[in-house]
Amino acid sequence: MTQSVDRIVLPPAFPDHTQLPESDGTFVKNFQEHPQSLILTDSIGPILQERHPDGQYAIGQDCGIYWRETEPPEKGAEAPDWFYVPHVPPNLDGQIRRSYVLWREHIAPLIALEFASGNGDEERDRTPLSRTDEGLITKPGKFWVYERVMRIPYYGIYQVNNGRLDVYRLIDGYYQLLELNQRGHFAIAPLGVELGLWQGSYQNQTMLWLRWWDEEGNLLLIGDERAELEKLRGEQQRERAENAEQARQAEAQARRDAIPRLLGMGLSAEQVAEALSLSVEEVRDNRHLA
Repeated sequence: MTQSVDRIVLPPAFPDHTQLPESDGTFVKNFQEHPQSLILTDSIGPILQERHPDGQYAIGQDCGIYWRETEPPEKGAEAPDWFYVPHVPPNLDGQIRRSYVLWREHIAPLIALEFASGNGDEERDRTPLSRTDEGLITKPGKFWVYERVMRIPYYGIYQVNNGRLDVYRLIDGYYQLLELNQRGHFAIAPLGVELGLWQGSYQNQTMLWLRWWDEEGNLLLIGDERAELEKLRGEQQRERAENAEQARQAEAQARRDAIPRLLGMGLSAEQVAEALSLSVEEVRDNRHLA
């Protein structure tokens, strides 16, 4: 007697970053967005290299973080304008990341930043994920997703139009506003840095920019600023060396000028040489200086 066995059909595997859309088709919000991301990434690079000598970290700039499988797929993603994830490879299997897939990585970003063009309502949207009796799904707000699902420890919202910066820290499962320190910055303790606003020019735009400082209050410089500082230091070192050489030459000339006077007082060449830290030959060669 032959017994039939039902074939088990496994559900399809969750997609990875190569199978998910890398964009939802929208444009960036303003002309400041890309240079703002570049400043943050460039200036914090040395800090991250020190903290991750193995290079295991990733920075996303307007890249999707997939947290939920939906149809279409991009509805299950949020794209912070800037975020940092520790202890993950910058590439996956030799491929450049197209997105960050939370259900495959299992490590949330440490900090996410949004550059709000409007009044920040979208970035502060706490609408939870819900389903109606008719099966309609309510799109959750960014704030709720970052806080309740991704559980990102630090979340910053920068309103570009009025220079307002709010930074939240996840405490007991909920975001609480951080207070400014005595320097007017927000401390991001796990990174050993502070986040604040800096008035200045970058890529022909003069405005308030989000910048990093170290824990002593020193501004973390971008590459151009570091190069300019090294150039200035080099010029100062050359100036100090030139001044030192001029002083040495002046001192040597003063000793030589003193030789005839000391000899005229009746000192021997040997005594003058010892007094002026010169050789006897130098004394004899310069004994007739006027």
